[in-house]
Amino acid sequence: MPRDLNRLLRPKAIAVVGGGAWCRQVVMQCQKIGFEGAIWPMHPSADDICGLPVYRSLGEMPSAPDATFIGVNRDATIGIVSQLATMGAGGAVCFASGFLEAQAEDASGADLQQHLLDAAGDMPFLGPNCYGFVNYLDGALLWPDQHGGKRAESGVAIITQSSNIAINLTMQNRGLPLAYVVTAGNQAQCGVSEIGLSLLDDPRVTALGLHIEGIGDLRQFEALAARAQTLGKPIIAIKVGQSGQARAATMSHTASLAGEDAGADALLKRLGIARVFDLPSLLETLKLLHVAGPLPQNTLATISCSGGEASLAADTAVAYDVTFPPLNDRQKTDLRAALGPRVALANPLDYHTYIWRDVPAMTAAFAAMADPGVAMTILIVDFPRSDLCDPSDWDCVIEATIAAAAQTGTRYGMAATLPELMPESVAEALIAAGVVPFSGLKEAIAACAAAAISPTGNVAPILLPNTTENANLVAEGDAKNALALHGLRVPRSQRCATLDEVKEVSGDIGFPQVLKGEGVAHKTEAGAVKLNLMSAENTHTAAAQMAATGYLIEEMITGTVAELLIGVVRDPAHGFVLTLGAGGTLTEILQDSVSLLIPATDTDIQTALGTLRIAPLLAGYRGAPAADMQAILRAIRSVQAYAIANADTLHEIEINPLICTRTDAIAADALLRRA
Repeated sequence: MPRDLNRLLRPKAIAVVGGGAWCRQVVMQCQKIGFEGAIWPMHPSADDICGLPVYRSLGEMPSAPDATFIGVNRDATIGIVSQLATMGAGGAVCFASGFLEAQAEDASGADLQQHLLDAAGDMPFLGPNCYGFVNYLDGALLWPDQHGGKRAESGVAIITQSSNIAINLTMQNRGLPLAYVVTAGNQAQCGVSEIGLSLLDDPRVTALGLHIEGIGDLRQFEALAARAQTLGKPIIAIKVGQSGQARAATMSHTASLAGEDAGADALLKRLGIARVFDLPSLLETLKLLHVAGPLPQNTLATISCSGGEASLAADTAVAYDVTFPPLNDRQKTDLRAALGPRVALANPLDYHTYIWRDVPAMTAAFAAMADPGVAMTILIVDFPRSDLCDPSDWDCVIEATIAAAAQTGTRYGMAATLPELMPESVAEALIAAGVVPFSGLKEAIAACAAAAISPTGNVAPILLPNTTENANLVAEGDAKNALALHGLRVPRSQRCATLDEVKEVSGDIGFPQVLKGEGVAHKTEAGAVKLNLMSAENTHTAAAQMAATGYLIEEMITGTVAELLIGVVRDPAHGFVLTLGAGGTLTEILQDSVSLLIPATDTDIQTALGTLRIAPLLAGYRGAPAADMQAILRAIRSVQAYAIANADTLHEIEINPLICTRTDAIAADALLRRA
């Protein structure tokens, strides 16, 4: 069960332990934000901190504090945490570093972290090595530095493991109302998921943003995603920091294709968490979600008074999963009535400046562009800098956009092509009117793409990875036999230990046949595969030229429609990654693959196969025969079934190629590595 963080994150009484500049900042920032509760500084010798009386010990305080900022060294931190837990405090922020995150430099860090956990017991704490949090809703913080946020009645919550990034995010001037900014530090006790659960349960929080380096407890992360879906509060994430722990093995093409990031990407998609790749896109997506909520689809319309901006919008969208639907007859009729005959009608729309300053005409044009088939209508508007120019001439476009949104009841946004040309005052006015102000056109389109991601329907728990470190390569014949027991179709075959055996049994398989050398991971590259062998003599000669520990003779499959790769890689950080892609000798050149997490449903698998560039081959390209999709699904299910049954020892599976014919799907080659 997650811990109760309510007292810690929404305190009535705050204690600050330590007297350095960091601790003084905590007190100063509490006073500055207007914290209405009690502030109790503690220091062994100071008499006054920021005008407040100082306590010599925790025991002298009027009661157990709800939240305590501990700004002393790591050794003293453990003792303070122990005292707080004993007296029934609500929680703490551990500012000191030098615990597990410093293990590479100081071997004692892991032991100190365990002592810290033991000292805390059931009392929650953030960190160590973190700044703490700012609660902008209640005006409460444990934060040892300046911050740039404002009090808010509702807003988005952000969690990050980086205190410096947290500071930077509070300094945004994009009009985004922040509810909470919380740092998790090295997550010794309270991780991102546990903190997120507490923040989502605050009815004033509209969406959750995550900047995460490592996820930790996968089951708790699943619970966070499920809770967000239940509450209808989207989660947006930046996932960074692929560590050595999360690196997949590199024995197979599968691991190379999946890379270090495939597991994280598959996990976020599975849980319905939209992923962005930079902080501006994170903030703009959160802003969109706060104002307008999730988008029902990925369709956009943009309106600008410049052909250059219209083209820029269209070109920018190419990199994102959004579309600009063509104008329908109703839109064309209404636009023509508002704009006259001299404007070429299209989406994106350049409406020129004929109607500039004519607010009723501008309103009519902007309203005409909205349509049920458009998820978001975006006005592209760059405001002049107010220190050198008069921006009042742009009031007309603000007024018309707000009026069009009210008239149509649809989602409107206003995007500046340059982020700095969306003034914060304009952004705040637009938000108050229900219009999304975007700081940057690229960020606007990225936000719309992210906000259109629907929660996944696959709610099955992720197959957790084993923790075994050493794994061995299984002989191909044994690998195929093991996989065949779970339903995988494999060619007729015969294993041979010697050249004499090769000569004796090759005729039993039939011709044409394939000879493979065993004990080799990448057989084609090592010259350990010979195809189209038409006689026992050919097969014996080929075997004599191979450097192998044994031999496998197989029937050669003909009638190939396409070749696929099916792979499974154990990712210690995210589970078991199922990779599907173009197979054969060009696998790594084509780089045509998609990754899922096990267990994947048939719907997941079919959808994934449909995203491959070779999908048209499977469906029958230009009149060619189609592959047997049910046979392909059976093959993928069989590999997945083996992985589930052997999750405690499995490290890696690769079927490459899976030869797909009109009537079957046969594993021509199999690699298996397990503990």
